[in-house]
Amino acid sequence: MAVIRHVVVGVSLAVFVANLLFADGSGLRIRKFSHPPSIKLAEPPSLDDPDSFSIILFGDPQSYVKYDFNQPLFEYMTAWTAAQKENLKVKTVLCTGDMVEQNDNLVSGGQRYKGWACGNQPSSLQWAAISRAFERLDGVYPYIVCTGNHDYGYDASENRLTRFPEFFDVSRNHRLWGRHLVSTFPNSVGKASLENAAFEFFDKNWGKILIIALEFSPRDETLEWAKKLCSSKNFMGHKVIILTHSLLTDKGNYTKDGYKVTYNGGEGIYKKLLSQCPNIKLAICGHTGGPSCMESRKVDKNAEGGKIEMMMFNPQAISGWDGNGGDGWLRILEFKPDGKTISVKTYSPIFAFSKKTEQFAWDRSPKHQFDLVLE
Repeated sequence: MAVIRHVVVGVSLAVFVANLLFADGSGLRIRKFSHPPSIKLAEPPSLDDPDSFSIILFGDPQSYVKYDFNQPLFEYMTAWTAAQKENLKVKTVLCTGDMVEQNDNLVSGGQRYKGWACGNQPSSLQWAAISRAFERLDGVYPYIVCTGNHDYGYDASENRLTRFPEFFDVSRNHRLWGRHLVSTFPNSVGKASLENAAFEFFDKNWGKILIIALEFSPRDETLEWAKKLCSSKNFMGHKVIILTHSLLTDKGNYTKDGYKVTYNGGEGIYKKLLSQCPNIKLAICGHTGGPSCMESRKVDKNAEGGKIEMMMFNPQAISGWDGNGGDGWLRILEFKPDGKTISVKTYSPIFAFSKKTEQFAWDRSPKHQFDLVLE
Protein backbone atom coordinates (compact mmCIF):
# COMPACT_ATOMS: atom_id res chain seq x y z
CA MET A 1 0.00 0.00 0.00
CA ALA A 2 1.42 3.39 -0.99
CA VAL A 3 2.24 5.73 1.84
CA ILE A 4 2.55 9.46 1.37
CA ARG A 5 5.62 10.57 3.28
CA HIS A 6 4.72 14.20 3.59
CA VAL A 7 2.70 16.99 2.02
CA VAL A 8 3.89 20.57 1.95
CA VAL A 9 1.04 23.07 1.80
CA GLY A 10 1.12 25.19 -1.32
CA VAL A 11 3.26 22.82 -3.38
CA SER A 12 1.73 22.20 -6.78
CA LEU A 13 -0.08 19.01 -7.65
CA ALA A 14 2.55 18.26 -10.28
CA VAL A 15 5.34 18.38 -7.70
CA PHE A 16 3.31 16.40 -5.16
CA VAL A 17 2.59 13.62 -7.63
CA ALA A 18 6.18 13.54 -8.87
CA ASN A 19 7.43 12.89 -5.33
CA LEU A 20 5.09 10.17 -4.13
CA LEU A 21 7.21 7.46 -2.48
CA PHE A 22 6.07 3.90 -1.92
CA ALA A 23 6.34 2.05 1.41
CA ASP A 24 9.04 -0.31 0.15
CA GLY A 25 11.37 2.66 -0.41
CA SER A 26 11.76 1.91 -4.11
CA GLY A 27 11.19 5.55 -5.03
CA LEU A 28 8.81 4.62 -7.86
CA ARG A 29 7.12 7.61 -9.45
CA ILE A 30 3.81 8.24 -11.10
CA ARG A 31 4.27 7.97 -14.85
CA LYS A 32 4.01 11.23 -16.76
CA PHE A 33 2.81 11.51 -20.35
CA SER A 34 4.05 14.12 -22.81
CA HIS A 35 0.71 13.96 -24.64
CA PRO A 36 -2.62 12.12 -24.13
CA PRO A 37 -1.63 8.44 -23.93
CA SER A 38 -4.45 7.28 -26.19
CA ILE A 39 -3.32 9.60 -28.98
CA LYS A 40 -0.50 8.47 -31.25
CA LEU A 41 0.85 11.73 -32.62
CA ALA A 42 2.09 11.78 -36.20
CA GLU A 43 4.77 14.38 -35.34
CA PRO A 44 5.40 14.47 -31.59
CA PRO A 45 7.95 17.02 -30.36
CA SER A 46 11.46 15.61 -30.25
CA LEU A 47 15.04 16.80 -30.40
CA ASP A 48 16.82 16.78 -33.75
CA ASP A 49 19.98 15.67 -31.97
CA PRO A 50 20.00 13.55 -28.79
CA ASP A 51 22.95 15.61 -27.49
CA SER A 52 20.93 18.85 -27.64
CA PHE A 53 19.00 20.45 -24.81
CA SER A 54 16.01 22.77 -25.04
CA ILE A 55 14.38 25.80 -23.48
CA ILE A 56 10.62 26.37 -23.75
CA LEU A 57 9.43 29.93 -24.49
CA PHE A 58 5.98 31.32 -23.59
CA GLY A 59 4.74 34.60 -25.01
CA ASP A 60 2.64 37.08 -22.99
CA PRO A 61 -0.03 35.09 -21.08
CA GLN A 62 -2.27 38.06 -20.17
CA SER A 63 -5.09 37.14 -22.55
CA TYR A 64 -5.27 33.63 -21.12
CA VAL A 65 -5.82 34.91 -17.59
CA LYS A 66 -8.07 37.93 -18.12
CA TYR A 67 -11.07 35.64 -18.83
CA ASP A 68 -11.98 32.81 -16.49
CA PHE A 69 -12.86 30.50 -19.40
CA ASN A 70 -9.40 30.94 -20.97
CA GLN A 71 -7.43 30.28 -17.81
CA PRO A 72 -7.40 26.45 -18.11
CA LEU A 73 -5.73 26.77 -21.53
CA PHE A 74 -2.56 28.29 -20.13
CA GLU A 75 -2.55 25.84 -17.24
CA TYR A 76 -2.70 23.05 -19.82
CA MET A 77 0.34 24.60 -21.53
CA THR A 78 2.36 24.66 -18.30
CA ALA A 79 1.25 21.12 -17.45
CA TRP A 80 2.32 19.95 -20.92
CA THR A 81 5.64 21.75 -20.50
CA ALA A 82 6.26 20.09 -17.13
CA ALA A 83 5.87 16.71 -18.84
CA GLN A 84 8.52 17.46 -21.51
CA LYS A 85 11.52 17.56 -19.18
CA GLU A 86 13.06 14.24 -20.19
CA ASN A 87 11.71 14.02 -23.72
CA LEU A 88 13.10 17.42 -24.77
CA LYS A 89 15.87 17.66 -22.15
CA VAL A 90 14.42 20.98 -21.00
CA LYS A 91 16.74 23.09 -18.83
CA THR A 92 14.35 25.93 -18.13
CA VAL A 93 11.26 27.83 -19.29
CA LEU A 94 11.07 31.54 -20.24
CA CYS A 95 8.06 33.87 -20.26
CA THR A 96 8.07 37.32 -21.87
CA GLY A 97 5.92 39.13 -19.28
CA ASP A 98 2.47 40.71 -19.12
CA MET A 99 1.55 38.02 -16.65
CA VAL A 100 -1.85 39.68 -16.18
CA GLU A 101 -4.04 42.09 -18.12
CA GLN A 102 -4.24 44.57 -15.25
CA ASN A 103 -2.10 44.52 -12.15
CA ASP A 104 -4.27 46.08 -9.46
CA ASN A 105 -7.82 46.74 -10.59
CA LEU A 106 -10.68 45.93 -8.22
CA VAL A 107 -13.43 46.09 -10.83
CA SER A 108 -14.43 42.77 -12.36
CA GLY A 109 -12.99 43.00 -15.85
CA GLY A 110 -11.19 46.23 -15.04
CA GLN A 111 -11.49 49.50 -16.91
CA ARG A 112 -11.54 49.61 -20.69
CA TYR A 113 -7.99 50.61 -21.51
CA LYS A 114 -7.77 52.46 -24.85
CA GLY A 115 -11.04 50.85 -25.87
CA TRP A 116 -9.81 47.30 -25.28
CA ALA A 117 -11.84 44.83 -23.28
CA CYS A 118 -9.94 43.77 -20.17
CA GLY A 119 -11.62 40.44 -19.49
CA ASN A 120 -14.05 39.48 -16.76
CA GLN A 121 -11.67 39.00 -13.83
CA PRO A 122 -10.48 41.47 -11.19
CA SER A 123 -6.72 41.65 -10.89
CA SER A 124 -6.53 39.47 -7.78
CA LEU A 125 -8.09 36.56 -9.67
CA GLN A 126 -5.83 37.13 -12.68
CA TRP A 127 -2.74 36.93 -10.47
CA ALA A 128 -4.11 33.86 -8.73
CA ALA A 129 -4.71 32.18 -12.10
CA ILE A 130 -1.24 32.84 -13.50
CA SER A 131 0.34 31.76 -10.23
CA ARG A 132 -1.68 28.55 -10.27
CA ALA A 133 -0.57 27.80 -13.83
CA PHE A 134 3.11 28.26 -12.96
CA GLU A 135 2.71 25.97 -9.94
CA ARG A 136 2.84 23.20 -12.53
CA LEU A 137 6.50 24.14 -13.05
CA ASP A 138 7.50 24.61 -9.41
CA GLY A 139 9.97 21.91 -8.46
CA VAL A 140 10.30 20.93 -12.14
CA TYR A 141 12.20 23.83 -13.74
CA PRO A 142 14.00 26.98 -12.53
CA TYR A 143 11.68 28.95 -14.83
CA ILE A 144 12.40 32.61 -15.60
CA VAL A 145 9.75 35.28 -16.15
CA CYS A 146 9.94 39.02 -16.66
CA THR A 147 7.42 41.78 -16.03
CA GLY A 148 5.47 43.65 -18.70
CA ASN A 149 3.66 46.98 -18.84
CA HIS A 150 0.38 45.35 -17.77
CA ASP A 151 2.04 44.07 -14.60
CA TYR A 152 2.36 47.60 -13.18
CA GLY A 153 -0.15 50.26 -12.12
CA TYR A 154 -3.91 49.72 -12.18
CA ASP A 155 -4.76 49.97 -15.90
CA ALA A 156 -1.32 49.88 -17.53
CA SER A 157 1.88 51.27 -16.00
CA GLU A 158 0.67 54.52 -14.47
CA ASN A 159 3.20 53.78 -11.74
CA ARG A 160 5.88 51.21 -10.90
CA LEU A 161 3.85 49.37 -8.26
CA THR A 162 3.29 45.68 -9.00
CA ARG A 163 1.88 42.63 -7.26
CA PHE A 164 4.40 40.42 -9.06
CA PRO A 165 6.62 39.87 -5.97
CA GLU A 166 3.62 38.67 -3.96
CA PHE A 167 2.94 35.81 -6.35
CA PHE A 168 6.44 35.10 -7.65
CA ASP A 169 8.47 35.22 -4.48
CA VAL A 170 11.71 33.24 -4.54
CA SER A 171 10.46 30.91 -1.81
CA ARG A 172 7.83 29.28 -4.02
CA ASN A 173 10.41 27.49 -6.19
CA HIS A 174 13.55 27.96 -4.14
CA ARG A 175 14.65 24.32 -4.39
CA LEU A 176 15.48 25.00 -8.05
CA TRP A 177 15.88 28.77 -8.17
CA GLY A 178 18.37 28.48 -5.34
CA ARG A 179 20.66 26.40 -7.55
CA HIS A 180 20.69 28.85 -10.46
CA LEU A 181 19.87 32.35 -9.17
CA VAL A 182 23.15 34.27 -8.99
CA SER A 183 22.14 37.94 -8.76
CA THR A 184 19.14 40.25 -8.33
CA PHE A 185 18.64 44.00 -8.46
CA PRO A 186 16.02 45.95 -6.45
CA ASN A 187 12.89 47.17 -8.15
CA SER A 188 11.91 50.84 -8.32
CA VAL A 189 10.65 50.95 -4.72
CA GLY A 190 13.82 49.34 -3.42
CA LYS A 191 12.33 45.89 -2.92
CA ALA A 192 14.37 42.79 -3.70
CA SER A 193 12.40 40.73 -6.20
CA LEU A 194 12.72 38.58 -9.31
CA GLU A 195 11.82 41.54 -11.55
CA ASN A 196 15.55 41.89 -12.22
CA ALA A 197 17.28 38.56 -11.81
CA ALA A 198 20.13 36.56 -13.33
CA PHE A 199 20.29 32.77 -13.58
CA GLU A 200 23.28 30.61 -14.45
CA PHE A 201 23.21 27.30 -16.35
CA PHE A 202 25.83 24.91 -17.66
CA ASP A 203 25.95 22.53 -20.62
CA LYS A 204 28.89 20.40 -21.67
CA ASN A 205 28.72 21.73 -25.25
CA TRP A 206 27.61 25.31 -24.62
CA GLY A 207 29.61 25.96 -21.50
CA LYS A 208 28.27 28.53 -19.05
CA ILE A 209 25.08 30.41 -19.89
CA LEU A 210 23.70 33.46 -18.06
CA ILE A 211 20.04 34.42 -18.52
CA ILE A 212 19.13 37.90 -17.25
CA ALA A 213 15.48 38.91 -16.80
CA LEU A 214 14.84 42.66 -16.80
CA GLU A 215 11.84 44.68 -15.61
CA PHE A 216 9.55 46.36 -18.15
CA SER A 217 11.17 49.47 -19.66
CA PRO A 218 14.22 49.06 -17.44
CA ARG A 219 15.63 52.02 -15.54
CA ASP A 220 19.16 53.24 -16.27
CA GLU A 221 20.40 51.77 -12.99
CA THR A 222 18.93 48.41 -13.92
CA LEU A 223 20.75 48.39 -17.25
CA GLU A 224 23.95 49.43 -15.49
CA TRP A 225 23.57 46.49 -13.07
CA ALA A 226 23.13 44.08 -15.97
CA LYS A 227 26.07 45.60 -17.83
CA LYS A 228 28.38 45.27 -14.82
CA LEU A 229 27.20 41.71 -14.29
CA CYS A 230 28.01 40.73 -17.88
CA SER A 231 31.42 42.40 -17.64
CA SER A 232 32.38 40.98 -14.26
CA LYS A 233 35.09 38.35 -13.95
CA ASN A 234 32.51 35.81 -12.81
CA PHE A 235 30.39 36.08 -15.96
CA MET A 236 32.43 37.70 -18.74
CA GLY A 237 33.11 34.25 -20.21
CA HIS A 238 29.42 33.26 -20.22
CA LYS A 239 27.08 33.30 -23.19
CA VAL A 240 24.39 35.78 -22.12
CA ILE A 241 20.69 35.79 -23.01
CA ILE A 242 18.57 38.84 -22.13
CA LEU A 243 14.85 38.40 -21.43
CA THR A 244 12.82 41.61 -21.31
CA HIS A 245 9.27 42.51 -22.23
CA SER A 246 9.58 45.37 -24.70
CA LEU A 247 12.41 45.49 -27.24
CA LEU A 248 11.11 44.91 -30.80
CA THR A 249 7.94 45.91 -32.61
CA ASP A 250 6.13 43.41 -34.80
CA LYS A 251 8.00 45.01 -37.73
CA GLY A 252 11.38 44.27 -36.16
CA ASN A 253 12.13 47.86 -35.14
CA TYR A 254 13.02 49.02 -31.65
CA THR A 255 10.01 49.83 -29.47
CA LYS A 256 9.13 53.37 -28.34
CA ASP A 257 6.69 53.03 -25.45
CA GLY A 258 4.77 56.01 -24.10
CA TYR A 259 3.64 54.81 -20.68
CA LYS A 260 4.04 57.07 -17.63
CA VAL A 261 6.75 54.80 -16.23
CA THR A 262 8.72 54.51 -19.48
CA TYR A 263 12.47 54.78 -18.96
CA ASN A 264 14.21 52.84 -21.72
CA GLY A 265 12.50 51.55 -24.84
CA GLY A 266 14.07 49.14 -27.26
CA GLU A 267 16.69 51.55 -28.58
CA GLY A 268 17.77 52.51 -25.07
CA ILE A 269 18.16 48.86 -24.08
CA TYR A 270 20.24 48.26 -27.18
CA LYS A 271 22.49 51.31 -26.80
CA LYS A 272 23.02 51.09 -23.04
CA LEU A 273 23.27 47.31 -22.61
CA LEU A 274 23.13 45.01 -25.62
CA SER A 275 25.66 46.90 -27.71
CA GLN A 276 28.05 47.28 -24.75
CA CYS A 277 28.57 43.63 -23.84
CA PRO A 278 30.13 41.31 -26.43
CA ASN A 279 29.02 38.22 -24.50
CA ILE A 280 25.32 39.09 -24.96
CA LYS A 281 24.39 36.81 -27.84
CA LEU A 282 20.57 36.76 -27.80
CA ALA A 283 17.71 38.98 -26.59
CA ILE A 284 14.12 37.73 -26.31
CA CYS A 285 10.98 39.85 -25.85
CA GLY A 286 7.20 39.89 -26.25
CA HIS A 287 4.86 42.90 -25.92
CA THR A 288 3.94 43.60 -29.54
CA GLY A 289 2.09 41.49 -32.09
CA GLY A 290 -1.56 41.27 -33.12
CA PRO A 291 -4.14 39.09 -34.86
CA SER A 292 -1.99 38.82 -37.99
CA CYS A 293 1.48 38.66 -36.44
CA MET A 294 3.05 37.06 -33.39
CA GLU A 295 6.75 37.32 -34.17
CA SER A 296 9.60 39.48 -35.43
CA ARG A 297 13.40 39.32 -35.53
CA LYS A 298 16.30 41.70 -35.74
CA VAL A 299 20.08 41.38 -35.91
CA ASP A 300 22.30 44.20 -34.67
CA LYS A 301 25.96 44.66 -33.75
CA ASN A 302 27.75 45.19 -30.47
CA ALA A 303 30.58 47.67 -29.96
CA GLU A 304 33.12 45.11 -31.16
CA GLY A 305 31.18 44.31 -34.33
CA GLY A 306 29.80 41.02 -33.06
CA LYS A 307 26.28 39.89 -33.93
CA ILE A 308 23.35 40.13 -31.50
CA GLU A 309 20.27 38.08 -32.37
CA MET A 310 16.90 39.44 -31.20
CA MET A 311 13.54 37.71 -31.27
CA MET A 312 10.00 38.86 -30.41
CA PHE A 313 7.38 36.18 -29.75
CA ASN A 314 3.87 37.04 -28.56
CA PRO A 315 0.81 35.03 -29.71
CA GLN A 316 -1.65 36.72 -27.31
CA ALA A 317 -3.88 38.14 -30.08
CA ILE A 318 -3.36 35.60 -32.85
CA SER A 319 -6.85 34.21 -32.19
CA GLY A 320 -8.22 37.78 -31.99
CA TRP A 321 -7.73 40.47 -29.35
CA ASP A 322 -10.47 38.90 -27.26
CA GLY A 323 -9.87 35.37 -28.50
CA ASN A 324 -8.70 32.32 -26.58
CA GLY A 325 -5.41 33.86 -25.45
CA GLY A 326 -3.03 32.63 -28.14
CA ASP A 327 -4.06 29.20 -29.53
CA GLY A 328 -1.56 27.50 -27.21
CA TRP A 329 1.44 28.54 -29.30
CA LEU A 330 4.85 28.29 -27.66
CA ARG A 331 8.39 27.90 -28.91
CA ILE A 332 10.84 25.07 -28.44
CA LEU A 333 14.40 26.37 -28.57
CA GLU A 334 16.76 23.48 -29.26
CA PHE A 335 20.37 24.25 -28.37
CA LYS A 336 22.42 22.09 -30.72
CA PRO A 337 25.64 20.35 -29.58
CA ASP A 338 27.83 22.59 -31.78
CA GLY A 339 27.54 25.19 -29.03
CA LYS A 340 26.30 27.99 -31.32
CA THR A 341 23.11 26.94 -33.16
CA ILE A 342 19.61 27.28 -31.75
CA SER A 343 16.85 25.59 -33.72
CA VAL A 344 13.57 27.46 -33.16
CA LYS A 345 10.29 25.57 -33.58
CA THR A 346 6.76 26.88 -32.99
CA TYR A 347 4.24 24.42 -31.58
CA SER A 348 0.76 24.30 -30.04
CA PRO A 349 0.14 21.44 -27.60
CA ILE A 350 -3.52 22.49 -27.60
CA PHE A 351 -3.90 21.69 -31.30
CA ALA A 352 -1.91 18.48 -30.76
CA PHE A 353 -4.39 17.33 -28.10
CA SER A 354 -6.76 15.85 -30.68
CA LYS A 355 -6.41 13.86 -33.89
CA LYS A 356 -8.92 16.32 -35.38
CA THR A 357 -6.55 19.27 -34.97
CA GLU A 358 -3.07 17.71 -34.76
CA GLN A 359 -2.36 18.74 -38.35
CA PHE A 360 -2.28 22.38 -37.15
CA ALA A 361 0.09 21.81 -34.21
CA TRP A 362 3.29 22.90 -35.99
CA ASP A 363 3.87 26.20 -37.77
CA ARG A 364 6.53 25.27 -40.32
CA SER A 365 6.66 28.65 -42.07
CA PRO A 366 10.11 30.30 -42.27
CA LYS A 367 9.05 32.93 -39.74
CA HIS A 368 8.31 30.25 -37.18
CA GLN A 369 10.85 27.54 -37.86
CA PHE A 370 14.44 28.69 -38.31
CA ASP A 371 17.97 28.50 -36.92
CA LEU A 372 19.80 31.17 -34.96
CA VAL A 373 23.58 31.01 -35.07
CA LEU A 374 25.18 32.82 -32.16
CA GLU A 375 28.66 34.18 -32.84
